Amino acid sequence: MAATTETMETGLPKGFRSAEQGWPELRRIPRPPHRVPLLGDVLGVDRHRPLQDSMRFARELGPIFRRRAFGKEFVFVWGARLVADLADESRFAKHVGLGVANLRPVAGDGLFTAYNHEPNWQLAHDVLAPGFSREAMEGYHGMMLSVADRLTDHWDRHLAAGRTVDVPGDMTRLTLETIARTGFGHDFGSFERDRPHPFVTAMVGTLAYAQRLNSVPGPLAPLLLRTAARRNAADIAHLDRTVDGLVAARRRSGGGEGDLLDRMLATAHPRTGEKLSPENVRKQVITFLVAGHETTSGALSFALHHLARHPEVAARARAEVAQVWGDTPRPGYDQVARLRYVRRVLDESLRLWPTAPAFAREARRDTVLAGDHPMRRGAWTLVLTPMLHRDPEVWGEDAERFDPDRFTPVAVRARPPHTFKPFGTGARACIGRQFALHEATLVLGLLLRRYDLHADPGYRLSVAERLTLMPEGLRLRLERRPALTKADEGRPAGARGSVRGAADAAWARPARDAAADDRRHDPAGPAQPPSASRCPVQGAAD
Repeated sequence: MAATTETMETGLPKGFRSAEQGWPELRRIPRPPHRVPLLGDVLGVDRHRPLQDSMRFARELGPIFRRRAFGKEFVFVWGARLVADLADESRFAKHVGLGVANLRPVAGDGLFTAYNHEPNWQLAHDVLAPGFSREAMEGYHGMMLSVADRLTDHWDRHLAAGRTVDVPGDMTRLTLETIARTGFGHDFGSFERDRPHPFVTAMVGTLAYAQRLNSVPGPLAPLLLRTAARRNAADIAHLDRTVDGLVAARRRSGGGEGDLLDRMLATAHPRTGEKLSPENVRKQVITFLVAGHETTSGALSFALHHLARHPEVAARARAEVAQVWGDTPRPGYDQVARLRYVRRVLDESLRLWPTAPAFAREARRDTVLAGDHPMRRGAWTLVLTPMLHRDPEVWGEDAERFDPDRFTPVAVRARPPHTFKPFGTGARACIGRQFALHEATLVLGLLLRRYDLHADPGYRLSVAERLTLMPEGLRLRLERRPALTKADEGRPAGARGSVRGAADAAWARPARDAAADDRRHDPAGPAQPPSASRCPVQGAAD
């Protein structure tokens, strides 16, 4: 297992801390009934779906439970009352859990993977926070629209040819280009490629390897994962080269337009005057490129799945877009915030499948969780966000049902705090959450206005896990809506109006295997090596 504490500076035990070290009354916490010597609670688990496997145990064992893997004990929490207590920043802090700690060779002490005691986290946070102000967000809006235009051009071509669209793949292209252009002035050319950009395949490889590290006992990892480790090293080297080239180009140009990269390179801390080191700049850029597109693409993909499955919801959202945007070809920044129902669709999608599906919290001092479970300083637990978002005491007995009206202002005010946590919690919550929400709301509005979305009647939602969550194999058939707005002026006639006749046949043809488009830049191996993991914390995303 990976170490989760690198130094003794915190005064906590060095290395991975099993729950026996921090939970004095661990035996009171429920566990699965059948354990295998050495391996632990592995009977009946799905090694390819560890997060969803833990959700199954959560339903069986209750709002707090434990599991054992390779002699180590893990505590999971999802009950709303317990999670609300864990949100107390005076007693609990972010814990860099196993899956995230395994990403440190990639992202180092970047904002997402830094330990609490590392100074670069606060430095980078204070330097970069103004990059997500309202003024900065308004500056990004035009570039978001430009990237969205590339997506709709791409979809129009598929529609005209009678092909379905690869939703997760195209949302990944969209969000990578958006963060690359708005944050770093770079164009990956994702929509001009038949296969994912090598940066994406390298990123997928590092995420998959981080999961696989949790699949074997630490001492055996160098032996059992030797080939995977070589591929991971190649992936990291590719990410580093890509970012180093991007930074070097910016330095040669003498600066951009005040984006995130300019802030990283030139902005000093307002109090100390300290700047980010070149090494930390590299790690922060990688952090933003990976985290800034991977989770948003998942959120958009799940939302589009639900919109296609619930035409009455799509119709209501589309009517709101028409009312708020009218015939405006390019909606303004403020018009996006007025899409309140579209935002509720997005929030409900994030409730059911938060793409960062877990976050870990550790005790700052000896304490008692929710007045019932003693925890020593440094003890940690993993919050299962999808189960928190399904707690029937908060969301009702129909919590599995998709219903955007759970997020009306009245409903939100009626719920206790800390019951909706798709971006983590506290000081270490996602710094770019408003960026992601604006981008996703804008894109959903544009797609709803332009297309009717039709689901494959035979498709059943399958959720892929690679630290983040993504609907697997999701393809939609599009129908072009009548050109009722000025948004179509200047487009070729063939791109306007309905091409339903061509698209109707799309489901009759076998869809191209999505995996075939997800090859690694290393042709010797697949983009997502099948995980051998039986570790219950593999899906942790914080």
